[in-house]
Order: sequence, then C-alpha cells, then structure tokens
Amino acid sequence: MKNVGIERLIPQRDPIMMVDKLIEVKDDVAITGLTVRDNNYFIDEDGLLAEPGLIEHIAQSASAFAGYRAISAGAAQPPVGYIGEVKKFHCYRRPQPGDELRTTITMGAEMAGITIITGETRVADEVVADTQMKIFIQPDD
Repeated sequence: MKNVGIERLIPQRDPIMMVDKLIEVKDDVAITGLTVRDNNYFIDEDGLLAEPGLIEHIAQSASAFAGYRAISAGAAQPPVGYIGEVKKFHCYRRPQPGDELRTTITMGAEMAGITIITGETRVADEVVADTQMKIFIQPDD
C-alpha cells in the first residue's frame, strides 16, 4: 500500500483533504497520518485546528481504510461515505501547524450499509481527540 497515493483511497480533494497517508492496515485497524499545515482549511482564527477539522480527519481516515479495503478487493475506486452520527467526541487539545497527527481507526459492526468506527488521534504520545462515528456507505449504482 506504500506505493498507492492517498488520492486513490479517498474521494476528498483539496482544500478539505485531511489525510496525507495510510500508514498501516491490520485486520480491522488502520493508522493514518496528517501533517497540519498553516493553510489548512480548518485552521481557526487563533491558528489552531478547529474541532470540526479533527472530526473530518477521523472520518477521512475511516474513508482511507474503506478505500484500501475496496481497492484491495478489486474495486475501481473508493466508496463514498457520509458521517451519519458522531458520538462521544472528545477534543483534549487542538493541534497546531507542524503537528503530525496519527489516527487509529477501528472498524466495528456493519449493518445495512452503516459501519460503526472508533477513532483516536494522537500527536506523538498525547491523545488529542477520540470519537465514535456511524458512517453510511453509499451503495454502488
């Protein structure tokens, strides 16, 4: 997977692309990365990454994982997913430009096109955010 660009795994594009790379996939767990830049779409007036940016980063991390699974299974392109619900979101610290985010996504149960995921985002060894989400995957037409 190291040779596959993130653009192949997720449908999002600049200026709201919130994942730089898929680092690791093992079973139902994936790790993604993002270097926060000062021109990031979600940087607030105070110069820090806004909470909606963290939520979007976690959702796109799940999207990269789903894209990896789909392409590994022979799909031509990644599936399109939508956030159905965000539960138990906690932001412990808002990242700043230069921070390297590492997010661990754990896929949970899937039923009727809805997948429950958990996401935990770290900067170095510090947890900066975590959440659970329900993601709806748009069926192929």
